[in-house]
Amino acid sequence: MTTGFSSNSCRFADYFVICGLDTESGLEPDELSALCQYIEATKFRDGARGLASADEGENFEQSPLRRTFKSKVLAHYPENVEWSPFDQDAVGMLCMPKGLAFRTQADTREPQFHSFIITREDGSRTYGFALTFYEEVTSKQICSAMQTLYHMHNAEQYDILHTPTTPRCPEDQRHLHPHPLNPHPQHTLLPTPSISRLQRFNSYDISRDTLYVSKCICLIAPMAFPQACRKVLQQLHQAVSSPQPPPLPLESYVYNILYEVPLPPAGRSLKFSGVYGPVVCQRPSTAELPLFDFPISQVFELLGVENVLQLFTCALLEIQILLYSQHYQRLMTVAESITALMFPFQWQHVYVPILPASLLHFLDAPVPYLMGLHSNGEGDRTKLELPQEANLCFVDIDNHFIELPEDLPLFPNKLEFIQEISEVLLAFGMSPEGNPLHSQGQAKHWGFRSIDMVTDRRNGNLASSPLNSYLLRENETIARLQALVKRTGVSLEKLDVREDASSNKDLKVQCDEEELKMHQLNIQVREVFANRFTQMFADYEVFVIQPSQDKESWFSNRDQMQNFDKASFLSDQPEPYLPFLSRFLETQMFASFIDSKILCHDDEDKEHTLRVFDSRVDKIRMLNVRTPTLRTSMYQTCTNIDEAEKAIEMRVVKIDHTALHPHLLDMKIGQGRYEHGFFPRLQSDVLSTGPVSNKWAKRSAPAQWRRKDRQKQHAEHLYLDNDQREKYIQEARNLGTTIRQPKLSNLSPSVIAQTNWKFVEGLLKECRNKTKRMLVEKMGREAVELGHGEVSITGVEENTLIASLCDLLERIWSHGLQVKQGKSALWSHLLHYQESKEKTDAAPAGLGPPGLIHDIERRKSDAGAALAPLKVSLIRDMRHIQNIGEIKTDVGKARAWVRLSMEKKLLSRHLKKLLSDHELTKKLYKRYAFLRCDDEKEQFLYHLLSFNAVDYFCFTNVFTTIMIPYHVLVIPSKKLGGSMFTANPWVCVSGELAETGVLQVPKHTQEITFECQNLGKLTTVQMGHDNSGLYAKWLVEYVMVRNEITGHAYKFPCGRWLGKGVDDGSLERVLVGELVTPNSENEDRMCRTPPMQQSPGMMRRFVTISPNSKPKLNTGQIQEGVGESINGIVKHFHKPEKERGSLTLLLCGEYGLVWALEQVFQHGFKSPRLFKNVFIWDFLEKSQVYFESAEQREVTPDENWQTRVHHFCRFMRAINSTSRNIGKDGKFQMLVCLGARDHLLHHWIALLADCPITVQMYEDTALIKDRSLVNSLIRVLQTLQEFNITLEASLVKGIGI
Repeated sequence: MTTGFSSNSCRFADYFVICGLDTESGLEPDELSALCQYIEATKFRDGARGLASADEGENFEQSPLRRTFKSKVLAHYPENVEWSPFDQDAVGMLCMPKGLAFRTQADTREPQFHSFIITREDGSRTYGFALTFYEEVTSKQICSAMQTLYHMHNAEQYDILHTPTTPRCPEDQRHLHPHPLNPHPQHTLLPTPSISRLQRFNSYDISRDTLYVSKCICLIAPMAFPQACRKVLQQLHQAVSSPQPPPLPLESYVYNILYEVPLPPAGRSLKFSGVYGPVVCQRPSTAELPLFDFPISQVFELLGVENVLQLFTCALLEIQILLYSQHYQRLMTVAESITALMFPFQWQHVYVPILPASLLHFLDAPVPYLMGLHSNGEGDRTKLELPQEANLCFVDIDNHFIELPEDLPLFPNKLEFIQEISEVLLAFGMSPEGNPLHSQGQAKHWGFRSIDMVTDRRNGNLASSPLNSYLLRENETIARLQALVKRTGVSLEKLDVREDASSNKDLKVQCDEEELKMHQLNIQVREVFANRFTQMFADYEVFVIQPSQDKESWFSNRDQMQNFDKASFLSDQPEPYLPFLSRFLETQMFASFIDSKILCHDDEDKEHTLRVFDSRVDKIRMLNVRTPTLRTSMYQTCTNIDEAEKAIEMRVVKIDHTALHPHLLDMKIGQGRYEHGFFPRLQSDVLSTGPVSNKWAKRSAPAQWRRKDRQKQHAEHLYLDNDQREKYIQEARNLGTTIRQPKLSNLSPSVIAQTNWKFVEGLLKECRNKTKRMLVEKMGREAVELGHGEVSITGVEENTLIASLCDLLERIWSHGLQVKQGKSALWSHLLHYQESKEKTDAAPAGLGPPGLIHDIERRKSDAGAALAPLKVSLIRDMRHIQNIGEIKTDVGKARAWVRLSMEKKLLSRHLKKLLSDHELTKKLYKRYAFLRCDDEKEQFLYHLLSFNAVDYFCFTNVFTTIMIPYHVLVIPSKKLGGSMFTANPWVCVSGELAETGVLQVPKHTQEITFECQNLGKLTTVQMGHDNSGLYAKWLVEYVMVRNEITGHAYKFPCGRWLGKGVDDGSLERVLVGELVTPNSENEDRMCRTPPMQQSPGMMRRFVTISPNSKPKLNTGQIQEGVGESINGIVKHFHKPEKERGSLTLLLCGEYGLVWALEQVFQHGFKSPRLFKNVFIWDFLEKSQVYFESAEQREVTPDENWQTRVHHFCRFMRAINSTSRNIGKDGKFQMLVCLGARDHLLHHWIALLADCPITVQMYEDTALIKDRSLVNSLIRVLQTLQEFNITLEASLVKGIGI
């Protein structure tokens, strides 16, 4: 009979359970779930004494047939199994998640099958499979209790009806025939929808109606074989409901499934007997994808490919997911399918595919979760109150609808991916759009494969292309898909039409057709999904950072350790992948995957998933001859579908094992009889223990060994591992999730309190880790800019980290909310605060309430004492955000506000301010909420304070198109009478994003405020005057410009004269500025000193004011200066584009290229007569005159020399003839910038070194006369050749070259 089972296989099912109505204890209302629903319903009251209609959840005012009553576990066999203790609470809740349901003969009473999952606290899982059916209530007490409830209910309804305010008819006014308790039915006009409802749930009259109650039989099993379990349960139910009794007593079949049917070994199939027919199940081998037996086709039919892919993306990014359906099995199928498609990654957070009504408060969990919520068949999503929606993916399965969080990145190659999945579905005759109606009677449509479509098209019944006929025209994705189809040349006409395996090979398949098709479609879709990850992470091993220390210390420091070189990995990826990948690499599932990789060095050690994934990756590497590190965005389709499908067909064609047939048990006479139509309690004595001789039951082995064995054997399905590694990975990864799984038990307040406490601890821990990670990244980068080490963060990555911080804040703010308003809990709290503050502000005039004093407290150390400090005001920052028209949603506003506060370094301070209003916090939050746990809240604010150590531009860089007010202040020199100045000054401010154009500055105040589109980080200020009036000479010390929203202030040092006949005769200058750090007060003092005594950093700017004060640099220092400035430019170009700073600063700023070359030409310059300044520009002009005359005399050494001279003279002429009033130093700056841009500087230096003018104007010791020094200078300047230097418009205005 049976072929030898290996000694470590184990039982197919652990328990058989019966749940239902306990006639002894009678009718108990299910308080918890009823209460939840009552509360839900009362929230939507809109009239007299709560006329909640049936739409609004089941509550105490509902018709008794619609109320929830407690179900009990009536019996389970055997009593207990060592390796899987029976969890009575969880099984009871999940078998009948809504409690008992009553029906009368007028209602439909089809049996319903659903599966569920019990996740223990250690992450291991058991599966349950339940069949719920209705049985007649024979107990007289129960029937009369129901009748009494109805009388009470009708009396209540009667009272309500006759109160004058009746906004709408109560749901239960369904006795259309005259009734003693309701003599005036005509007064109440029933709204039409409830007519059908009346007929559906007719009232109960004990003399006339038969009462039915739900009952459930259930198998608890270690692995998920839903198809097999469904058959077993349906056949057992059929045995009691069919007129003919079954061949053997029910006990024989239950005993058989519990003790004589083993789990199929890996890679084998198994056949065993149900009551009426054989049941086949099969299990993949260790080289295949893990076991998965739910119909994926149903998910695609219910949601469509596009929605499934969006949901899949949300799951991968660990966004909170709530599934919503009135069918428990759909919730389970969608949840299990999405998590199965993630292979090789595993969902790491709370996972409750069916959330029992009594656990609704779990939706408050401030952690990522994947939960399924049962709807009452009321389609209205708006009535569902969810504690947090800022980062929620809501999936209304029955209505083919999905609500996504904002800013969801696209899955890489999304279009091609959709195309590939669609082709698989079309080959099975399914529409990629999904067809929610089909999934009801799914079986009918399975037979329809595209083979029928092709023959059908010949008959002219279908449009010319399967895609055309199937896809809705208005769906833009599909439109793009079709364009892609044309481009890639995939013709759907030639779509590979797969004939049925059975028909073309005449194979004898041992399971039914539908089941085989389900397995085929499942494996094809799963292979396509798995292939995406093997392609995307083909070279992930290269980037895994192996710990240098031993495992023990690695575990203890796990939080601080980076286990994957994210920056290098991302730098290899195609640009379009980055938004998704940078977020995915931050998830817990990715970190756990890499951890398990680090922990398993040899193949023996690896978890099943990792082993399978690695072998696939190796295969891809062998096939792809291209260098594995160069990633391309070429889409590569899945190639191993056929072999995966063959493996399944082989198992189904030739069954490997057959289990023992059910047989008579040793039962006493009279046992095993039962009443027709009722599922009996079974004889527990015969079901309590299994056969002694059965080798594979291994009852003798100690339980813990058996558990180890079982864990090892299921590593491939339950993803468990030897205890130690499991423990380590758990500990290592419990970063933000101190709570992995809710305990399904009857919840006492203390349990709920403890759970919430765990949430609070978890949030705090997550906050600590996030701030640390962001600081390490930021500090790392700033250290690099100072030259310590390698760059490690990209703009994309910074955005990812900030987005995840916003998500964490939303989760903290939605924990323990009293009443939810709007999708963003944080923004809602801010609005409440704003409202209460505005009320107090509007209080009668006077000194105002003392509370406002801090609000207006100024930042003393604000940029440049010259600018009046900005007020620090939470409300003002909110108003800035509210004034930005581009941000439409609350979630968007909250995020923008967080970004602005981060940029202003006020996040911690603002939130502290917000939470200091204790009254408001009490009003909005329950006692257990995170925001009301004082110590944790303090620590949380302290962690956020650490962001003030670094500069973020996360607001300026993201909101690039908004209007921003700027304030400009010109500081003239105190000493040299700026007050006499008569001309009209102007400025023009430029930033990385835009420039303002010329702005007139009032000459008496010398400051203006103006509004313009976001300029980005500021780079230069051009300033000048019109030379009018008697005293048109102006000595400007510096200019300050401040962004009035973010408070960033920039200082543009000048220290030179503007005016004809002073300094270099310039009427305008280009100033290069830098961000002022607010806290150095000594800097403000320094600014007040006159320019002569500036620090050496300002050298070049005062060089020509008084020739005698020139700092003398020696040739070594000058060479070093040139080297440093060139080095800065080279480094600039080696950074990723998004991270480069200002090139203008490197060219014209302090110690930039212009300054360095100025030093070269100043060295050994012959000092002229007293009081007459000679500028470098004078020397260059003389050289130009010489070259031009040499050209005319045609004294040309060679052609090369000619072109160089030609260029040099052309640029000199262009600069001299510009209409701008720039002085001689300004012209020199312009020449250097243009020379750098056109890669001509080294040619010009060579020309000038050989020029006779140099001999006249320089002393013999001058650098420019030293041959070897000039040659090394030329070599250094040549390194600029390879860079494409783009100059800011302000530097070359008015030059047409």
